Amino acid sequence: MSERVPKRMSLYEKLQILTDAAKYDVACTSSGVDRKGDGNGMGNCSKYGICHSFSADGRCISLLKILFTNECIYDCKYCINRSSNDVPRASFTPDEICELTMEFYRRNYIEGLFLSSGILKSPDHTMELIYAALYRLRHVHHFQGYIHVKAIPGADERLIRLTGFLADRMSVNIELPTADGLRLLAPHKSRKNILKPMRLVQEKTKENRQEAAVYKNAPRFVPAGQSTQMIIGATPETDYQILNVAEALYKKFDLKRVFYSAFVPVNRDSALPALREEGPPLLREHRLYQADWLLRYYHFEAEELLDETNPNFNVFLDPKCCWALKHLECFPVEVNRADYRMLLRVPGIGYRSASRIVKARRMGSLRFEDLKKMGVVLKRAVYFLTCNGKMMYPVRVEEDYITRNLLNTRERIPEGADGMTYRQLTLFDDMNLEAVKSAGIEVLNRSSEVIL
Repeated sequence: MSERVPKRMSLYEKLQILTDAAKYDVACTSSGVDRKGDGNGMGNCSKYGICHSFSADGRCISLLKILFTNECIYDCKYCINRSSNDVPRASFTPDEICELTMEFYRRNYIEGLFLSSGILKSPDHTMELIYAALYRLRHVHHFQGYIHVKAIPGADERLIRLTGFLADRMSVNIELPTADGLRLLAPHKSRKNILKPMRLVQEKTKENRQEAAVYKNAPRFVPAGQSTQMIIGATPETDYQILNVAEALYKKFDLKRVFYSAFVPVNRDSALPALREEGPPLLREHRLYQADWLLRYYHFEAEELLDETNPNFNVFLDPKCCWALKHLECFPVEVNRADYRMLLRVPGIGYRSASRIVKARRMGSLRFEDLKKMGVVLKRAVYFLTCNGKMMYPVRVEEDYITRNLLNTRERIPEGADGMTYRQLTLFDDMNLEAVKSAGIEVLNRSSEVIL
């Protein structure tokens, strides 16, 4: 059984529990919406994103990332907050969410809120509490900053719609790539219940855009779109299956992002994979993010990157290089004549550098020296490009030869990704609690005034 919630738990103690409980939710994003303050409220929101600080594993920490509660009626085998776990439990009230957000914002610790939750009593009850918190933030405290909130599967559609008019982005976690995996590890949840609010958000967003085209001052519904998250490695799906699921979500539900979370074994259960000596499958997660980028920005299809005979990504080479090596008949590409989509398929050329190439070559013929200045990574591109009919070096367009050379300069996971502790950075990491108290930045019990 879970520990009982202390009757007079301080807000600081709740904050410690509920920020730590939120660290495994990686679907934390803040771009896609632009809203200027009107002078009557507090804050604003930039479409270019408000994520300024990152933890060692690359996750954003500039949003106040918390759970409303880590109480949960479900017993998902992979979740630290499952009902059968004996962990400290805590729940905020809507007013406490508002106080924390406003006080942290005033001190420039954060620029927005990422609010998720366990399921307290029922999906409807939980969604109602989340709506109450966001309503108070927007209409009582006049907070105009960024808000990303989770829609609770199984909650009343009316509550989700009302909450969508208060949030900038909304997400519904698909949890696991397939319905079979969900039945195995989260039998209390169903794929139907998860996809239903996704469809609701999609349809209401389209309807809202049509209203906004007619009525300028129409309230906006989830203007930054929706996202989702799936756990990678807890169930035996291949990369091919996972990538096809992601592609289907993008096409059928107009998702902005699919986030991939390497499975972290926080519970002992016979249905979960055995603890791996090498730790969570971070490299696999990294490859899926690279492939996801190719789907969203480089006009690739999932079927081009993997198939049933080759269902998993190469450990040593990124997906784009692998595709190019399997399609050497398309190369080398003449940089001064190739169209934009073909340039995107050249390893070492990103979508920004491809745009620069297309614009710059209108003014004259490009050389390899020019490409380097435009951001092209020549150590990869040199095997696949010609400038004015000539390659930069005399190289053989052969798979084995290029592979050996690429492996000598292969990319590495960003520093800090190895040996991750999976501890989310807190707003007080660079100061001890005594220093916080002496500086007057202390969170008191709800019975007294809150001063952060």
